[in-house]
Order: sequence, then C-alpha cells, then structure tokens
Amino acid sequence: MAQDISSAEFAAAIAAVESDAASAGEKAEMLMEIAVGMQSRPKSTGQLHRAVVLYERALELCPRESPLLRARITARMGTALQRLPDGSSDSLYRAQSCFETALSVLRDGGRPEEVAEVEMNLGLVLQSLAGAGQAKIQDAIQYYHRALRVFTREAYPQEFAILHNNIAIAYLSLPVTDERARMREALAVQSFEEVLKVINIVDHPSEYAMVQNNLGNALQYVSSSHVVENNLRALQAYDEALKVRNARDTPLEYANTLANKANVLRNLPDDPECPESGQRVNLLEATRMYEEAKKIFARFHQTDSAAALGEALDELAEAFRPYASANTNDAAGLV
Repeated sequence: MAQDISSAEFAAAIAAVESDAASAGEKAEMLMEIAVGMQSRPKSTGQLHRAVVLYERALELCPRESPLLRARITARMGTALQRLPDGSSDSLYRAQSCFETALSVLRDGGRPEEVAEVEMNLGLVLQSLAGAGQAKIQDAIQYYHRALRVFTREAYPQEFAILHNNIAIAYLSLPVTDERARMREALAVQSFEEVLKVINIVDHPSEYAMVQNNLGNALQYVSSSHVVENNLRALQAYDEALKVRNARDTPLEYANTLANKANVLRNLPDDPECPESGQRVNLLEATRMYEEAKKIFARFHQTDSAAALGEALDELAEAFRPYASANTNDAAGLV
C-alpha cells in the first residue's frame, strides 16, 4: 500500500510539472516540497530514490537566477542521498557534494538555521565516510561546532543534543596517539553530559539510556589520574541506562550495558575508601553480570560478543583464585 501511495505522489508530481499554470521556479519549488514529504517517513528505499529523482528534476527546472532556491533544493537532495540505506560511498560522496555546493550559497543569503542544518548534515556525512577511512573525522567535528553556534541548547535542544552526541562519538573514535588525546576524551565526556542536560528518561528513554551507556564507556576508558572516581561515575551512568534497558524489551542493549558495568566492577575495590579490603564482592557481581550477558548474546547468535565474555569470565576466575584459596584455608583452620 505504501508503495502505491508513493507511486501516486510521484506520478502527481511529474504531472504537475507538465502543467502550464506555474512558472519554472514554482514548479521546482513544488517538486522540492513533494520530495521532502516523500522522504520524511520513507516506507521503502524506492521512496528515497524517487525523492532524489524529483530533486534532480527540480534543479533542471529551477532558473539560474534563483540561486537560493537552487541551494535549498540541492541541500534537500543531499539529505535524501545521505539517508539511502545502502550506505555506499558513492551516495555519501554525492551528498557531501550537495551540502558543500549549497553551503557556498546559503552562507551569503540563507537563514542561519539553514546554514547550521547543512553544516550538521555535512558533519554526519563526513563522519560516516571517516568510518571507512574516506574522510577526516576532524572535519566532521569542525562542522558540528560551527552548527552549534546557531543550534544552542536553549533555542534548538534537539539539534543541540544530536550535535553533542556526535561530537563525543567523533572524539572517541580518534586514535590515542598524541598528547591531546586526554583532552579529547575529556571533551567527549563533557559533550555526553551536555546531551543529558537536554534529554530525560521520561521523554526520551531510549536516547537517555544510549547516552548514559556511552557516557559510562567514556568515563571508564578515559585517561585520567582519577580512575576510581571516574569508574564510580561510570557505574552511576550504567545504572541509569539499566533503568530503561531490560532483558525482555531490549535484550542486546541490556546485555551490552551489563557487560560494560561488569568491566568497571572487576577493576574496582569493594570499598574504594579502603582498597586493601580486596574486591571479592565486586568480582562475584561482575561474574554474575558477564554470565547473564553471555547467555543473551549466545541466544541472539552474537558469537563474537559471547566469546569475548567467555574470555572475560576465564580471567575473572583466575582473579578470584586468591579469594577461593583464602576461603579454603579459613575452612581448614576451623576444622
């Protein structure tokens, strides 16, 4: 049914173009609006491809003396190309070209929000390409920061949250090979915390859990002289995520957070104020969490994740050996 509706919209758009009632500019704008609606909630990849065709036709019709309209159509076509699920580099490169072309015009005559939106989308494209080694992640970060000059927390909280989440992930994806790595990790933590000033567990439960989980990871692995403090903050973040994630509704996400929390516990003493007290309790709890997460991963055929937790359990068994020996000696003493 969705396919039929989309086809009807597409045919109607083409028919409208054939009408003599509108000017070329009006027809181009009409095609752009129909394409925007078509790609807003696509039910199939075909709808996105048809939207791209409509944008291309709109650009053919759009007069050269209407550079702003051409830039807006081009920017919209970039978003359609960006959303194509095949994720191919060709589509992303075309999207990058669209955004760069549109930016060169919008910066002179467009609204600040239009410019910021294109900068944010260009950052997303570059971040995707950087994941395949086909762009520099630093360029994506620069575009995100430029967009934040307009998308402030007070005026555009949703965009603000998206940008900071992407900035944090981008910072963490950079290799730890120079003296600025520690600063980037700290900035990533700061960006996740900025996101949490905007979203909450009631209105955005999934996003809230995801960011809390990511914050926990950032805190856990950040290079810092405050290891214990960061690990305790990471535990709090994972606990917040686990208020949303559970074994029934979000089993894989739940297992991931559970394993992450276990990673922290295995490195924390039972009493942070008294590290010499050992970590018997935390090791037991980490073991329980690893085992539960491993079962979930195995059930969903996540064999690599399950195998990794199997190795972690073997390491924990070795770490727990001194406590087992102590118990045996205690028991022997009692006899």
